[in-house]
Amino acid sequence: MTRIRVLAILFLILALSAPASARWEGSPTLERIAERGEIRVGLTGDYKPFSWEEPEGTFRGLDVDMAESLAGDLDARLVFVRTSWPTLMEDLAAGKFDIGMGGITVTEARKAQAFFSDPILTDGKAPVARCEDKERFHTLEGIDQKGVRVIVNPGGTNEQFARENIKNATLILHRDNATVFDEIAAGRADVMITDAIETRIVERDYDGLCATNPDAPFTQAEKAYLLPQDAVFKARVDDWLGRLEAIGASQGIIRKWLQ
Repeated sequence: MTRIRVLAILFLILALSAPASARWEGSPTLERIAERGEIRVGLTGDYKPFSWEEPEGTFRGLDVDMAESLAGDLDARLVFVRTSWPTLMEDLAAGKFDIGMGGITVTEARKAQAFFSDPILTDGKAPVARCEDKERFHTLEGIDQKGVRVIVNPGGTNEQFARENIKNATLILHRDNATVFDEIAAGRADVMITDAIETRIVERDYDGLCATNPDAPFTQAEKAYLLPQDAVFKARVDDWLGRLEAIGASQGIIRKWLQ
């Protein structure tokens, strides 16, 4: 069965079980979506398996499929808006997108400025390194040593974790998250601490790179969708997620991109 046909069936199932629109009155976000006939989804496009940008400029990933499902559920055209980890909250506050997707971690600092949907999954910080260093960088103590080069992308929870926990190793700030693992493979950095889900993808896609302890991450945090402070819109998004989960569709999308 083709991907387009699967999504079409999914949209039909959700539409048949969709709630009455009267429940969602009083939402400025939903009103804007209805007026424009489109929903704008903010993506960084640099974080597998959630979202990444192909050379031809199209987005792919777990949250691309989820965004297509949400747009279908709202009967709106889907528009992707490029954002970045350093400007994520600023772009939301400026109204550049209606919902942020793409593997966003729920933090107290972000919750002070925005709402989050119900969680999509739970994950935590874990290392990825060259396979010959897998045992050496299995623990945080083994990583935080003089002479070790820890690379990190700026603006998100990876940088926050690194700055809070790396005291002796050298931190390398690499601004292009899409190429950060190339630096480790090339020997210009030794290790990166990112979400365990991403370390598994890196191990799959990069010869010579390994996730060192994805089953025992250093932290635990939830991934969810970033929303404006609009309680009715949050309820609408949570309702869609609940119906998606009830028919097993969200779990199917996650499994698809983790294979």
